[in-house]
Amino acid sequence: MKKVYLVADNITSPLGATTAQNFEHLVNDVTGVRQHNDKAMSDERFFASLFEKGYFQTDKSWTKFEHLVIASLTEILYGVDKNISDKKTVLIISTTKGNISLLETEEPSQELDARIALHSSAKKIAQHFGFVNEPIVISHACISGLAAMITGMRLIQSGLYDHVVVTGADVISKFVLSGFQSFQAVSPGLCKPFDANRDGINLGEGAATVILSAEETDGETIELVSGAVSNDANHISGPSRTGEELYYAINKAMIAAGLQAEDIDFISAHGTATIYNDEMEAKAVTLAGLQGVPLNSLKGFYGHTLGASGLIEAIISAQSLKQNIIIPTKGFNKQGDANPVNVCSQLISKPLNNCLKIASGFGGCNAAIILTKSQQDI
Repeated sequence: MKKVYLVADNITSPLGATTAQNFEHLVNDVTGVRQHNDKAMSDERFFASLFEKGYFQTDKSWTKFEHLVIASLTEILYGVDKNISDKKTVLIISTTKGNISLLETEEPSQELDARIALHSSAKKIAQHFGFVNEPIVISHACISGLAAMITGMRLIQSGLYDHVVVTGADVISKFVLSGFQSFQAVSPGLCKPFDANRDGINLGEGAATVILSAEETDGETIELVSGAVSNDANHISGPSRTGEELYYAINKAMIAAGLQAEDIDFISAHGTATIYNDEMEAKAVTLAGLQGVPLNSLKGFYGHTLGASGLIEAIISAQSLKQNIIIPTKGFNKQGDANPVNVCSQLISKPLNNCLKIASGFGGCNAAIILTKSQQDI
């Protein structure tokens, strides 16, 4: 089986335009989440991590979502020694909402239907950068980013491609925010993942891109060892009450990686700060025998960036492995789950080799991947 390496990455978020800028802010406990009073988005004040107005270019031929994807791709492709016009290279775009916000500003028409279709944006972006292969779109609720990485890994392992550029993005609009408000899932303050007093999510905007390759680069290299997806088949929005289905994905990923519970150095959780999601994750982690492993959620820094969240958090996890630093869970103070897990409340510096990254989403979907330092670095 071919090995798959993370050879380049980018995070574009309110915390910075590069992965390095983002990681530095996380280490220094800087969050992008703040209170907003924007009547165009909500009648109520809300907390979210949003780009400043005017951050994106004014070229009307591209939507805000597309500008965000292009910004991340431009940053990562500049100076990278990968021929994206090669037939052995493919682009995967992951997103939950894409251009759905156009429904708020445009009149219904066939042209609008085509513009909102995710494949339309994907083709336009692929052509803009010179990809010759048909782009792939992964839109699978909040596991979209991880599902896209798993898809890219399998495409390389199959021999179809040598390099896969995986990018993910989502923007927050009134349509998106009101949907979560209708579920009464939005916190009135800063979110508190895994905390006893957690009361909902903060949303966030962001994009991330990672280049997966069968070719290992010089220096520190992170390998995407394995990944698995499962589904609760439980409820359209409510997660499993047992955690067994997320555990199934975790177990499959660990078996494929040839790792035991004691081999996992830290867990990057989904950690949305809703009562049911965090409880379900804690149960799944416990079922996997990982309740003592340091665990964090980055939602207090980025908010929930939807289709980009898995990618952003996987890239930060890779940086954590490289720098031997585990980022704390902002907003966490007191254990709040019946199955207590080892939630990081402060920065941890120690040797790290293996990370488990997990995510879950509406429709009962779950995903898990294993990231590890390549053997030459251990």
